[in-house]
Amino acid sequence: MLIISACLVGEKCRYLGDGFDYPALRKLVEAGKAVPVCPEVLGGLPVPRDPNEIVGGNGFDVLDGRAKVITNRGVDKTAAFMRGAVEVLDAARKSGARIAILKERSPSCGSTMIYDGTFTGRKICGYGCTAALLTREGIQVYSEENYKKCKEIENICSD
Repeated sequence: MLIISACLVGEKCRYLGDGFDYPALRKLVEAGKAVPVCPEVLGGLPVPRDPNEIVGGNGFDVLDGRAKVITNRGVDKTAAFMRGAVEVLDAARKSGARIAILKERSPSCGSTMIYDGTFTGRKICGYGCTAALLTREGIQVYSEENYKKCKEIENICSD
């Protein structure tokens, strides 16, 4: 079983109110091999919503209280991002998922790259809040850009 960012399988839950359609990932959900989740919606944020970025570090820093998730208007949304991360971890545990495929560059889901907190489009290496929590809890995290490198996902897809 996998956890997949809901926005990658067609759910219109991104901050702009849109989503993506990765047919291979959507087919995993349709086949009952993956659970779609949106940590930001699970954390109580609306769709659409203001853009958010991590200010002062990355997702691990947010988990440890050293950074915050802030909107482009300066509103602190850290608590909602943390709630969403915990909800996704709970969904992973309940479903038995040991692997997640999450949306790259998201302040929740980024697993190699996030935005730098200046709302200028500049990217930095780092994890979002949910990706950091899942990683810390022993769940392997991939993105839509690198999941094909994971042999375990290949096995799940071929089952």
